[in-house]
Amino acid sequence: MYVLYALCAALVSSKIEATDFTKLATLAQQRYGENARNSIIELQTLVKSLKNASDTEKLTRINTFFNNKIHYEEDSMVWGEADYWATPLEAIGRGYGDCEDYTIAKYVFLKALKIPEDKLKLTYVKAHIESADSDVAHMVLSYYATPTAEPLILDSLITEIKPASQRTDLSPIFSFNSQGLWTGAANKPLNGGLNSLSRWRSVLLRIQADGIE
Repeated sequence: MYVLYALCAALVSSKIEATDFTKLATLAQQRYGENARNSIIELQTLVKSLKNASDTEKLTRINTFFNNKIHYEEDSMVWGEADYWATPLEAIGRGYGDCEDYTIAKYVFLKALKIPEDKLKLTYVKAHIESADSDVAHMVLSYYATPTAEPLILDSLITEIKPASQRTDLSPIFSFNSQGLWTGAANKPLNGGLNSLSRWRSVLLRIQADGIE
């Protein structure tokens, strides 16, 4: 068990530094058709254009791309499962996904654009939906310019990127990346916290298989 976990941890912690867009486009065509292939080519063009851009522009353009390409739908409708974490290829190919799928795709391609992983955290929150006067589980991507900075929130519910202090509808529960897991607004990760995130380890392995290293 320890050897298996050590292997998974090594794979998970490796940086997503190279994207084989030729492989991605081919898989998109084979699995989902011409429209999906065209979306991957569009993404490739975007990534190339942002190579020397500022972090602010990268955040804005990647956030907008995936908010436009993925239409919200529950996992039970898209995948026939209660909770499925899709790769960016799967989300683009189907054209539908839930909050985790938006967040994972943004995380993956901001890393591909060389934004350091310690600036990015996938954050589970409790989101207050005013129209329904209820709280729901939700996931967003948080960007930290410095370790102690107020994070910017990339969300699928609200297209504008805002500082966390302006998102009073969100209450953080825990956040994670490939380096660790944090509870609430804590600065220090939990020891062994990633052990419980089997879906996270699984989706990262599938992302690598799709051609993103």
